[in-house]
Amino acid sequence: MPKQPAHFLFSNTFPGALTGVIALSFLFLVTSSFAGTLIRSGGSTTVLPVVSKAAARYNGLNPEVQVTVSGGGSGVGIQGAGSGLLDIGLASREMTPEEVKKFKQQGLKVHVIGRDAVACVVSSEIYKAGVTALTREQIRAIYEGRIRNWQDVGGPDSRIVVIDKERHRGTRHVFMNYIFGNPKARARGVRLVTGSNNEEQAKIAQSNAAIGMLSFAWMNEEVRGLDLIEGDRIIQPTQDNVENGTYPIVRNLNMLLSEKANLESRKFLEFVLSESGQSIVADLHYIPARKTEGSHLAGKVPGL
Repeated sequence: MPKQPAHFLFSNTFPGALTGVIALSFLFLVTSSFAGTLIRSGGSTTVLPVVSKAAARYNGLNPEVQVTVSGGGSGVGIQGAGSGLLDIGLASREMTPEEVKKFKQQGLKVHVIGRDAVACVVSSEIYKAGVTALTREQIRAIYEGRIRNWQDVGGPDSRIVVIDKERHRGTRHVFMNYIFGNPKARARGVRLVTGSNNEEQAKIAQSNAAIGMLSFAWMNEEVRGLDLIEGDRIIQPTQDNVENGTYPIVRNLNMLLSEKANLESRKFLEFVLSESGQSIVADLHYIPARKTEGSHLAGKVPGL
């Protein structure tokens, strides 16, 4: 993460949806003495790095504005924006029908700031041992507990450490929707549930036999993304395959604002959608909204 400027506050140490909301309340209290304009944002840890860097850049240009950024997951971002605890919610999934109904009166608007993909990832030891690609059915069987040893899918004789995410996380929603056809699917074979991308990345890197789900931006030499086998095709987890529509596990990166959002919040959103803000999206290995076909956000934010 970038060095935090004087008027930038970041928090990502509160796991779970409930404690995430508590964290948002805490952030409000500790920043309430700031004399300028306060913009409170939080939610998805996938969107968080983009907004963190954008906030640092925006605060430097506008010292009278303080942008706070917190984590907690997409569910926390949607809940926070809908309840008024946040000026801007961050989400890497779409709102559920229940959330749309719950916050209908608040007039939440979803603004796409970029696009991302989720990979099925494994510990580097498993990848180097020969497990570099799996079918959807194999991944499903692993998460259901029907396949428990890497040897059953061409790997070493080692028990599989199956890692899941908290159920409100956007990364989990898109991954489970692809594997099970249900974003809320329960996975009986799971041995560990994690929260943020940082946490899951660390757990997989520390293990020598783990499988999990992460945004492309969080893959590295210790946490390797698997190719997906679909029929006679092998689809690699690359940005090119996301952009050309070949890679199937994709989602939008969203900022959520109420239709009654204050002017400064809408100005910050426009900054994120500007050339300067979109360069941050690209630098973090996401796909800018301006490159997303059919995006309605390549222009001005309504009301500015």
